[in-house]
Amino acid sequence: MPREFRYMGYTLERLQSISMDEFIELLPARQRRSLRRGLTIEQRKLLENVRRAKENPELAKKPIKTHARDMIILPEMVGTVIMVHNGKDFVPVEIKPEMIGHYLGEFAITNKPVKHGTPGIGASRSSMYVPLK
Repeated sequence: MPREFRYMGYTLERLQSISMDEFIELLPARQRRSLRRGLTIEQRKLLENVRRAKENPELAKKPIKTHARDMIILPEMVGTVIMVHNGKDFVPVEIKPEMIGHYLGEFAITNKPVKHGTPGIGASRSSMYVPLK
């Protein structure tokens, strides 16, 4: 039997029903401070788009694009797919309950892992003796 999700002792349904002020009190200090200072215009637009997508099932089919990597994931965002910009393109992020309280940018990595290949001809002295297939 899978465990029921809880954030600071609250179930997901309870988190979605409490007011924003009550939820802010549950967050860690950095996130609490950020939300108390208010949302930026980009963050407000994202939140409005999420709310619109929740109301209209037709809009929920297509993902929401955003550059607001500094947006804190709120309980009302759970279940939506948000395309977060990583500097080059948009990365799809499906919001799950475990992500509540984290930043959107944490789930769209901005750098690619380095994958070193074999050295080309002239890359080093030893590569002169590499057969050319």
